[in-house]
Amino acid sequence: MSGLKVVFAGTPEFARLAYEAIVVAGFEVPLVLTQPDRPAGRGMKLQASAVKQEALKQGAQVLQPLSLRLDGKYPEQAQEAKDILEALRPDVMVVAAYGLILPQWVLDLPKYGCLNIHASLLPRWRGAAPIQRAIEAGDAETGVAIMQMDIGLDTGDVILEKRLPIAQQNAAQLHDQLADIGAQAIVDALNKLAFERVRLTAEMQPEDGVTYAAKLEKAEAALDLQQDALTLWRRIRAFNPVPGANLRLPGLADPVKVWQAEVLEIQSHAEPGTVVQATPEGIDIATGAGVLRLLELQKAGGKRQPVASFVTGWKLPE
Repeated sequence: MSGLKVVFAGTPEFARLAYEAIVVAGFEVPLVLTQPDRPAGRGMKLQASAVKQEALKQGAQVLQPLSLRLDGKYPEQAQEAKDILEALRPDVMVVAAYGLILPQWVLDLPKYGCLNIHASLLPRWRGAAPIQRAIEAGDAETGVAIMQMDIGLDTGDVILEKRLPIAQQNAAQLHDQLADIGAQAIVDALNKLAFERVRLTAEMQPEDGVTYAAKLEKAEAALDLQQDALTLWRRIRAFNPVPGANLRLPGLADPVKVWQAEVLEIQSHAEPGTVVQATPEGIDIATGAGVLRLLELQKAGGKRQPVASFVTGWKLPE
């Protein structure tokens, strides 16, 4: 055992992998904070977060406050969390995609502060959706930063970072790789902390190069075919699986989801949105600049289909 007493705060699968890695590495994690259970699935039944499910398996105490602000809408829940944390006296808190803003009292409470796992190379893509925005912007690489948290939005000093090329990955694929890298990185940081027993050396983020990864909105799913093919291809990859990307095809009443596409090295003088051709190899659509080939689609209420299957059930109007 490391002797470090760790509190973990996180909610989705990205965070669960980090939490599991910390436990497997031998760190004591007696308390886990995560978001309240939410309705999910077709039946909209309450479902525990990925982190809560793992924490219950590990036998950790789980707290699910709606807020940690003592002067906020839920002061009783915040005070309960504060009392428990003060009694526990943790050495460090690890935070990964938790979903709540940490007030100053939380940042100050652990002996060595709060360490955040952030899925970007800070200061680029601070904020809620760094994985998707990096793909959408056409970044060549991204990565994971372990940061000493302060009161700002992802503004803390960076302890370590690990880099990863984006290549042609979509958001789901990149998420899984970054989750694995983040889990390894936080264990490295905690091992160093357990050995040195002082706050880890960290570098201030540069003032240049700051960008913000805005939260994903459902309205972004609709593809604007006036944009160029390369931009549309990036958006399709960035929004896979959430919020998804969709467009309208002639002869179909509802938009179709586009799960996979590619940019063709050809030009077309057709109006943006025109179907240039539809074959089992792909549905080629003219855009504001260049041609986008659709490779995997999903009709409303249907299943995902490779384009060869999709075109057999779709009659392209003259």
